[in-house]
Amino acid sequence: MSQQSLEHSQDRRPTRWHIAVFLAPALLVYTAVMILPLFGTLQLSLFRNVDNAQVFAGFDNFRTLFGDPRWSASFWNALGNNTWFFIIHMLVQNPIGVVLAALLSSPKLRFSAFYRTAIFIPTILSFVIVGFAWKLILSPLWGVAPNLLDLVGLKSLFVPWLGKEEYALTTLSLISVWQFVGIPMMLIYAAMLSIPDEVIEAAECDGVTGFSQFWKIQLPLILPSIGIISILTFVGNFNAFDLIYSAQGALAGPNYATDILGTFLYRTFFGFQLQIGDKNMGATIASMMFFIILAGVCLYLFLIQTRLRRYQF
Repeated sequence: MSQQSLEHSQDRRPTRWHIAVFLAPALLVYTAVMILPLFGTLQLSLFRNVDNAQVFAGFDNFRTLFGDPRWSASFWNALGNNTWFFIIHMLVQNPIGVVLAALLSSPKLRFSAFYRTAIFIPTILSFVIVGFAWKLILSPLWGVAPNLLDLVGLKSLFVPWLGKEEYALTTLSLISVWQFVGIPMMLIYAAMLSIPDEVIEAAECDGVTGFSQFWKIQLPLILPSIGIISILTFVGNFNAFDLIYSAQGALAGPNYATDILGTFLYRTFFGFQLQIGDKNMGATIASMMFFIILAGVCLYLFLIQTRLRRYQF
C-alpha cells in the first residue's frame, strides 16, 4: 500500500451513526407535536368552510381578520392587551428578578436559600390555583384584601380591581409577575454565580464595591442572560392563556378588557356559549400569533443578540 493511500485511509473519520440514533427519538417527538401541528394550522388558515366542505380561500381569512370590523376590532383589542401584558412583565418582573438575584447572590445575606425557595415556589403552582386564589383574595364580597387594608387603615383604597375595565388587565399582569418572578431571578442568579471570582476580586482591589460593582461590573456581564430572559418573556406572554381563562373566563371580562390573543383564539376556534366555533378563523388567529412571535424572535436573534455577544466570556 502506498504512503498516499495509507494517509488517506487514516484521514477518513468513521461515520458517527450513534448521533442520529440518539437524536431520532427527540426529532420524531418534536415533529409530531410541534412541526406537523404548525403546518396543519397554517394550512387550515388558507381554507374556508363552505357547505360543510373545506374550500381553498388563500388569504381571504386574513383579509377578514383585518378588514371586517367585527373581527378586526376584537383582534386589535386582544393584541393591544397582549402587548400591555408583555410590557408589564418587562418593566416589572424582569427588573425585580435582577434586583432579587443581586441581593440573593450577596455572600453576606443569611438564609438566602430559604428566600430563593420561597420566591420560586409560586412558579410551580397551577394556573388554575393561582387564578382562583387571587380571585378569592381580591373579591369585594368574601376576599381578604379589604380586611387586610382595613387593618392598616387603607380600606378606602380598595376597589374591585378584577371587576373594573381600567384595572383588570394590569391586576392580572401583576399577579402573573408575582407567580413567575422566580424564573428570571434564578436565571440571573445563575449568571451572576458564573462570573469568575478574579473579576470581582479585581474590582474590589480597585475600590469598586456595593452598588457600583453591580452596575459597572456585574450588570454588563449578565446582559446576555437578560436578553435571553427578555425573549423568553416575549414568547411566554404572547402565548399566555391559562391565567386569564382561570380568573376571568373565556369572555375575558369585564367587557373584554382582559382579552388577549390566547382567549380570543379559544373563543374563535372552539366557540363559546351560543357562538359556534370557526376552526379556519381560529387557525388564522393562531397563525398571526406565530408570525408575531417569529418576528420578535428574529428581531432578537439578528439585531440584539449579536450586540450582546461582546459581553460573554
